[in-house]
Amino acid sequence: MKNISVFCGSSEGNDQEIISIAYQLGKTLADRNIALVYGAAKIGIMGKVAQGTIDNNGKTIGVIPHFLKTKEIVHTQLTELITTDNMHDRKVIMYDKSDGFIIIPGGFGTMDEFFEITTWGQLGLHTKPIGILNINGYYDALISQCKTMVERGFLKQENLDAVVIDDTIDGLLEKMNNYVPLPAPKWLNKERL
Repeated sequence: MKNISVFCGSSEGNDQEIISIAYQLGKTLADRNIALVYGAAKIGIMGKVAQGTIDNNGKTIGVIPHFLKTKEIVHTQLTELITTDNMHDRKVIMYDKSDGFIIIPGGFGTMDEFFEITTWGQLGLHTKPIGILNINGYYDALISQCKTMVERGFLKQENLDAVVIDDTIDGLLEKMNNYVPLPAPKWLNKERL
């Protein structure tokens, strides 16, 4: 993986371990010569990941829609800044530029990004690894809900298993590097999407 998108919060939250590990994730990406693709902000958990990458001479690609440039504080030290017309275009560009995706703590926006990119994978629109970095048990309830979806027949176990989960950065990256994608659904006709 040369580029990884990190989906996470524009707020810092109130858990110092999350803040610290977000910075460490950025540093690890830089140390492994993996470019960070993210939402371009200088604030929140997004800013911590970016700063970890920047402080360790890593490459950062920020993607932000025009309307947020006035509301979010755009990081001024990015390697590349891409401005889009809307949120959907932002996600498409982040997808196009990435070889994998990591979800760390965030709110509704992070959940939106996670569920959209996993749905695209389930539909066979991509075969890129998706990882949850479960810092300090942050995603325990989400993982439990996904298991409930499987138990109640709304999600296939193989689709849940396609999401790699770990509570350490190195463990997650190793699982992502060893990821074997699911075959595309036989019923899918991509030309009709």
